[in-house]
Amino acid sequence: MTESRITRRLSGSDATTELAEHIARILRPGDVLLLEGPIGAGKTHFARSLIQSLMEEVEDVPSPTFTLVQTYDLPGGELWHADLYRLSHVDEVEELGLTSAFDEAICLVEWPDRLEDLRPQTALTLTLSLDPDEEDARLLELHWTDETWDNRLKEITA
Repeated sequence: MTESRITRRLSGSDATTELAEHIARILRPGDVLLLEGPIGAGKTHFARSLIQSLMEEVEDVPSPTFTLVQTYDLPGGELWHADLYRLSHVDEVEELGLTSAFDEAICLVEWPDRLEDLRPQTALTLTLSLDPDEEDARLLELHWTDETWDNRLKEITA
């Protein structure tokens, strides 16, 4: 499998929200987004923006830092938002039911390094980092190996 990459600079939180909304429009059940980056890089902001853009009526989207998983019944199907930062062992991923959700729901996973070998090969990975030149800006790298993302991400790659 060949890895594809896109790199973007996001000028601020509005640009992050806009990108999340674009990606939300192409998602379908069984899609997994892996959100990587240090604390404060914007993973939860991205996830919250994406989830809210899929809601019929916008509501608060809490971070799943302490609950580990938040689920949402959305018009296009179920969405799982997981924050694996507090997991101590990969076996806990199975206990959460997350691996089953990978096949049936849209899944957003923060701290995906905790998945180890359970990391889905079909996932789209978004790596956010702080821009050293501008406090509010972020650097984003999207990468994937599953060719189904090639056509679906054309709007972003153009």
